[in-house]
Amino acid sequence: MQMKWFFLQWFLVFSFYSVGILPAVAQEIGQSLDSLEVRPSLVNPRLSLPTQLTQVHVISPGEYFAPPLVADIPDDRFGDMVRMGRNIFVNTGVYAERYAGNGLNCSSCHLQEGRKPHGIPLWAAYGRYPMYRHKTRTVVTLEERIQDCFIYSMDGIAPTLDAPEMKALVTYTKWLSKGAPVGVDLPGRGLPNVSRTQDLDPKRGKIVYETHCELCHGKDGKGKKHINGEGYMFPPLWGRDSYNKGSGLQRVRTLAKFIKGNMPLGASFSLSNQESLDVAIYIWLQERPRNPKMSWAMDFFFPNIVR
Repeated sequence: MQMKWFFLQWFLVFSFYSVGILPAVAQEIGQSLDSLEVRPSLVNPRLSLPTQLTQVHVISPGEYFAPPLVADIPDDRFGDMVRMGRNIFVNTGVYAERYAGNGLNCSSCHLQEGRKPHGIPLWAAYGRYPMYRHKTRTVVTLEERIQDCFIYSMDGIAPTLDAPEMKALVTYTKWLSKGAPVGVDLPGRGLPNVSRTQDLDPKRGKIVYETHCELCHGKDGKGKKHINGEGYMFPPLWGRDSYNKGSGLQRVRTLAKFIKGNMPLGASFSLSNQESLDVAIYIWLQERPRNPKMSWAMDFFFPNIVR
């Protein structure tokens, strides 16, 4: 009988402890992991960029796939995971702090929370994986692609495949692609085409930058932070807080495509191919973190390899 009372007392103590203390601890930890137990994912994240200002070049109404609205996220456990993924996506340095290595968010490259056509939208990517990737010359999964984003674009470390952050990002991507056909190259997928040219001039590119980019990204290219100093309103384009030399945007033509289809903010497709290429080579020449997969010797003797 005494033994039963002993276990009962310990059970009650543990129960009160769990109810009264553990959620508070989870709330504190949840600032980086966004614990589903206390559901801080229901809090709207602070956005790193305006999401309603970008004008999209549309040939005809209904040309692009329309992803579901934030208001349509279901109020259930799946919806909680979607919200957690969205939090990570737009405020990566807070909700995935243990993996992020710089000041960029996922939404710094995948614009309008991964929704914008020609802004590397998530809804056009989910149904195409697994896929062959020329960069690695292997077939990669969506999870492996996300890992690469953290290593190169975030200049951090790759989340493990079973990490809650990974599960949340994949869930958010799946939700954004709800209703999209699988295995189809949807209009607006990836980046628009920019014709090749050998006439790249960083001097002209500097003028383009000063005219169209400097207002948001700063004269030194290091972006502009929020008023409270936490995170960036406009991301850095070079320097220690930007993507490293292994990132896809370190390819001049890829960066030119991104600029052509998305910049300046609110005026997509307003720059010519030549202007996009010139400003891309200008940005490419600036200092940034080294490619973690490249040796220090290679980075020292060949700091810039045109690609």
